[in-house]
Amino acid sequence: MSFQYTLKVEDIYRTYFMGQERVDALQGISVQIKHGEYVSLMGPSGSGKTTFFNCVGGLDQPTKGRVYIDEVDIAKLDAYELAWLRCRKIGYIFQTFNLIPNLTAFENVEMPAIFAKKPREPRQKKVEEVLKLVGLGDRMDHRPAQLSGGQQQRVAIARSLVNEPAIILADEPTGNLDLETGLEIITLLRDLNTEQGTTILTATHDLKMIDVSDRIIWIEDGKIKRIETIHNVKVTLAGDEGACEDPTIGAE
Repeated sequence: MSFQYTLKVEDIYRTYFMGQERVDALQGISVQIKHGEYVSLMGPSGSGKTTFFNCVGGLDQPTKGRVYIDEVDIAKLDAYELAWLRCRKIGYIFQTFNLIPNLTAFENVEMPAIFAKKPREPRQKKVEEVLKLVGLGDRMDHRPAQLSGGQQQRVAIARSLVNEPAIILADEPTGNLDLETGLEIITLLRDLNTEQGTTILTATHDLKMIDVSDRIIWIEDGKIKRIETIHNVKVTLAGDEGACEDPTIGAE
């Protein structure tokens, strides 16, 4: 079964209380992401990007509003069903890689497929396939300490793909990488999106993401300020309202 929208978010709010202080982390966000889109969520620190990701990924619940993954309202799922959805429908890529240090690249990538109770032979075949896809066919038996930062991030990307999720959530995937390696990871994600049809939502400060995104969602103070396509993205000088730090990004 195919769905037009991989992700639908309807008017979500998330409110926290820190002692007597009320924090409105999300304030009425609504967005739809089509199957196969590459969307970047951009905004300053504290704008609500991480809270939004946690709500979309089922790690946190909105105070109000609905989140749908492949037309399933995740608020209606019990703990077991939600764990099943997170395991099979969502792939996570973290800024800090989150690899298990005493496991090989192969074993790290295999873990989500084991949790999903995939049969051994097809599971291991899929692990080999995704590691080759990200350019690590010759590094399968290496542990994280034997890999560069870029290679570790490639392992994390392969791990996110192994269960063929409906959507990949990438939280600052280039944040701990140097410029050249970051560009390689951005190109890899875009290639996966284009060639595999993988839906990708990334939260990022990296302005290089703009050039590979189908749409850019600018978020500030828990609200969507604007949504742009690569063709009409506005870039202004730092210090202006909604500004990017680099006035050349997206310019013709």
